[in-house]
Amino acid sequence: MTFDNIIGQEHVKKHLIKSTENGRIPHAQLFVGKEGTGTLATAIAYAQYLLCHYSNDPEVTAIKCKKLQHPDLHFAFPVATNDKVKRHPVSSLFLEDWRSFLAKNPYGNLFEWLQHIGVENKQGQIGVDEAEDIVKKLALKSYEGGFKIMIIWMADKLNTAASNKLLKLIEEPPSKTIFLLVTEDEGQIINTIKSRCQALYFPSLSEHSIVKALVANENIDEREALRIAQISEGNYTKALHLLHKNDNELIFEEWFITWIRSAFKAKGNAAVIQDLIGWSDAIAKSGRETQKQFIQYCLYFFRQALLLNYGTPDLVFLAPQTGNFKLEKFAPFIHSGNILTIEKELNDAQYHIERNGNAKIILLDLSIKLTRLLHTKEAKIDA
Repeated sequence: MTFDNIIGQEHVKKHLIKSTENGRIPHAQLFVGKEGTGTLATAIAYAQYLLCHYSNDPEVTAIKCKKLQHPDLHFAFPVATNDKVKRHPVSSLFLEDWRSFLAKNPYGNLFEWLQHIGVENKQGQIGVDEAEDIVKKLALKSYEGGFKIMIIWMADKLNTAASNKLLKLIEEPPSKTIFLLVTEDEGQIINTIKSRCQALYFPSLSEHSIVKALVANENIDEREALRIAQISEGNYTKALHLLHKNDNELIFEEWFITWIRSAFKAKGNAAVIQDLIGWSDAIAKSGRETQKQFIQYCLYFFRQALLLNYGTPDLVFLAPQTGNFKLEKFAPFIHSGNILTIEKELNDAQYHIERNGNAKIILLDLSIKLTRLLHTKEAKIDA
C-alpha cells in the first residue's frame, strides 16, 4: 500500500510526506475519519513511507511492507473469540486473516472484518491482553535500526483497562516508536490518550475521487460510477457495497419494511404487537454488529423518506427492491414532527446495544415507540 493507492485525500497525503521530509514526525498520531474515507489505508501507506524513507534498502523494505510482513510494522485491531481462537484473543493470532482481509479491500469496515474472521455475532474489542502484547512488542529493538510503528485500527474499541495500560507507553514511547491510532469516533477514545496524540482529520471523499477509483479499480463505465458516487455519501466502502449489491442491504430492506408495516398496523390493534415481538426476537439473534449496521440503515432510510417528502427528489438515491413497497407512499409519514425523535430513539438503541444491553428488550421498546411516532401529525405553521 502506497500513497498512490489512496483515493483522494491529497491534502492529507501532502501533509504526511512533507512532515516526514522535514523530520517532523509526531510519536503519536490520531487519524480521524468516517467509514470509507481511507484512514487505515493511509496509515499503512504512511508507515511504509516512513520505513522506506529511513531504510538502507528501500526496495526490500517496500516489498515487506506491501505484504504487511515488515518486522517493524505492527498492528492491533478489534478481535473476539472464534472457532480457532477460543480464549485470550489478540491481533497477533489473526495476522494471516488480517493480511488477506486488507489484500481484498483495504477500505473494509469493522463489520466486514468481524465477518471475515467469523465473529459477526460478537462485538470486537481491543482488550487488556492486546495492550500487554503491544507493550511486549514495542519493548524489543527495531529490526532494521529505524522506526517501529504500531497501527491501532478502530482505536475507539480500546476498552478502559487497555487504554489505561497503554497510556504511559503512548506518552513516553521507546526511542523511534510511532503510534498511529485510527478511528471513526474519536469521542469514544479517553481524553488522556487523545490529548497525547496529534490529530489529523480526513474529509469525506469527493464524488470525483470515488468515480475515478471505481472506473480504475472496478472496470465500470463513468456514468454508472457517477450514479454510485452520488449515492455513496463520500464513503468508498458504501460505493463498493452498492456496486456489488451487498446482500446485507437487501436483508436490511426486508427487515425494515416488515418492521414499519407491523408498526403501522399496531396502533389500536394489540394483536399485532405479537408481530413486533417476533420481529425483535429475530433481529436480536443476528449479532450485535449486524444490529448496529441495521440501525444505521434505518437512519438512512428515514432520512431519504424525509427528503422525498419535502420535495427534493434529486437528493433521494434510495431505490427499494421490494416490489409492493413505494417510497413515495411512505415518505409523507416522515416529517418535521417526528424525524428528530425517530433519530434520537434509533441512536439511543444503538448506544444501548453497543453496551451489551438486552437486544430483544431494546428493539421491542424501539418498535413500540415507532408505532406512535409513525402516526404523529406534522404541526401546521400559521401564515
